[in-house]
Amino acid sequence: MAEESQEVTETQAQQEQQIEQAQQAGQENGTAQAAGVTSEKDTLIAQLEAQLSQARQEAADNWNRFLRERAEMDNFRKRQERLMADRVLQQKKALLQKLLGVLDNVERALVYQDTLDKQGLQQALRMMQWQLNEVLRGEGLTPVPTLGQPFNPYLHEAIEAVENSDQPEGTIVEEVQKGYLMGDDTLRPARVKVSSGNNNIVESQPQE
Repeated sequence: MAEESQEVTETQAQQEQQIEQAQQAGQENGTAQAAGVTSEKDTLIAQLEAQLSQARQEAADNWNRFLRERAEMDNFRKRQERLMADRVLQQKKALLQKLLGVLDNVERALVYQDTLDKQGLQQALRMMQWQLNEVLRGEGLTPVPTLGQPFNPYLHEAIEAVENSDQPEGTIVEEVQKGYLMGDDTLRPARVKVSSGNNNIVESQPQE
């Protein structure tokens, strides 16, 4: 009986030892699993932080590039505005230089007006008119054709309708003020008088 009791005790001790070993192994496995989960989380966090850092860097680079390009566009616009202003100024200077020549002739005519006879004064006026017309023609201005032309509302401004004219209705019979074209654009319409036809013409009646 003593031997049987001793065997039972030894068996219980072995079982308890196995249970304790199993518990220790479970604890070690749980610790290992927890460590693995923690390691995966750390890796994921590190990846997300790296992606966030990269996105922030790209955003900063894009913003800096936008600022540089906008500054370049502003500088380009300012250069173009300066070039345009300089071009307009040069054109004004060239035109004024030409007009000064006409003004000089006007002043000379005024100085010598007392010594000029009527024919000489008329000749001086015609010369200044020709000179001024040449300046305007050089700038691209041409007079609007009027007399004998059909009325065109885009080129002419009618100020009076002339009745009993020998010209067909709608024909310009008198120019009151010259008009000018700048290329194909109307700079100033010509002020004209336009025929309204001959209202005195009476139709012949048939003889019975």
